[in-house]
Amino acid sequence: MYPQKRSETYYDPHQRIRAFKITPGEYCVIKSAEVIVTVLGSCVTACIRDRRQGIGGMYHFMVANVNEDQRMENIANAGMDKFINHLVNMGAQAADLEAKVFGGGNILNGLKRDNVGARSAQFLRGYLASRNIPVVADDMLDIYPRKVYFFPETGKVLVKKLKDIKNETILLREQAYSEWLFAGKLA
Repeated sequence: MYPQKRSETYYDPHQRIRAFKITPGEYCVIKSAEVIVTVLGSCVTACIRDRRQGIGGMYHFMVANVNEDQRMENIANAGMDKFINHLVNMGAQAADLEAKVFGGGNILNGLKRDNVGARSAQFLRGYLASRNIPVVADDMLDIYPRKVYFFPETGKVLVKKLKDIKNETILLREQAYSEWLFAGKLA
């Protein structure tokens, strides 16, 4: 199933609040005073909320592989549609949705594909424009991974660029996600 809904939580001691952590290919939708957290490399995230009701969510994904453009865009379209439909099913009004978008760092050079981050960012902006969802904040592209905290109830987002990474966790997660996408497991 694509995308996968995430429901695992933990207590974030820095924010002093319950947090939902999502990884590539996952999304989370909430309507409470909690936070959704992810770490992005080449992937992008759409933080979308109903600005009047405080219902919102985050979707973490990528669009990749120039040789299969249409298939990958169809997968990304279907994923975004599912994510937004979930928001609407929880009570969000389509006319009141706004987006904050992040990620798309050029960190996956080892995958021997074109700039996955730029392709994902371009797709996300185009998709949101086609759905008339305004982008009210962004921090996209560049070469740095990012840690993103999204508070749907208020719309607040905290973004930290990770300029000194001590391990390869982000790269390994995104490589695994990329391999999963290309293996056709999403059909």
